Amino acid sequence: MIDYDALPEQRQSLIHQMLMETGRVIGADVARKLGVSEHTIRRDLQELARQGLCKKVYGGAVSQFKQSASFETRMAQNVPEKSHIARKCAELVRPDSCVFIDAGSTYVAMVECLPADLALTIVTNSPQIASVLSGRSNLELILLGGKIYSHTGSTLGSEPVNQIRGMIFDQTFIGVCGLDPQVGMTAVYYEDACFKKEVLAQSNEVVAAVTADKVSQIARYKVVACEDIDIVVVSSDANIDNFRHLNMRIEVAEE
Repeated sequence: MIDYDALPEQRQSLIHQMLMETGRVIGADVARKLGVSEHTIRRDLQELARQGLCKKVYGGAVSQFKQSASFETRMAQNVPEKSHIARKCAELVRPDSCVFIDAGSTYVAMVECLPADLALTIVTNSPQIASVLSGRSNLELILLGGKIYSHTGSTLGSEPVNQIRGMIFDQTFIGVCGLDPQVGMTAVYYEDACFKKEVLAQSNEVVAAVTADKVSQIARYKVVACEDIDIVVVSSDANIDNFRHLNMRIEVAEE
């Protein structure tokens, strides 16, 4: 049997492997598995965090969040997975309702899946989503104004915030940068996080489309707790075991 107590490099390598596979480790569980003290594991996690390989959270750590790529780059990433999630999200849209759809490559794919004869009001801060829907005469389409931020592909700032404060949404499909069972939903950019909070305050039902690479990830700015999200739509590749005890519905998009 390997004596991990005397092999810090091997311990840290194994912990890093666990993080890569599951996105999260619990210090007490790792200590029992390796036969070392929790204090030893805390030191290992601190060293891995110093190397930029993880982010420490209460009781353990999550894998280090990867900085978001440009919107154009994201549009070309994980296309099959996003297509499955997009179709499932489209099935959740209720006719004759007022729906906010956040900017994001998955939601661009989602609106392409909406039935051509579906009647509803769609509000969005995404010029790309508005462009896809602009030819549909049965929709009331509202594109929020303001400055377009190239890194999110959306309008953000005081102008769209002031607009949505006068609206009530039956459903909101919110963009997610990271979703962690303890920390909740997070965003990479401050302006984006502030905008999402304002949207969710006006929403009766919140739906979050989450690709596998965003599960158990933490970005810089917290938006809401997991309990404030009504439905999470994930692919069959996502590891959602740590979310099943939470008070939210999980929809798995099958291939």
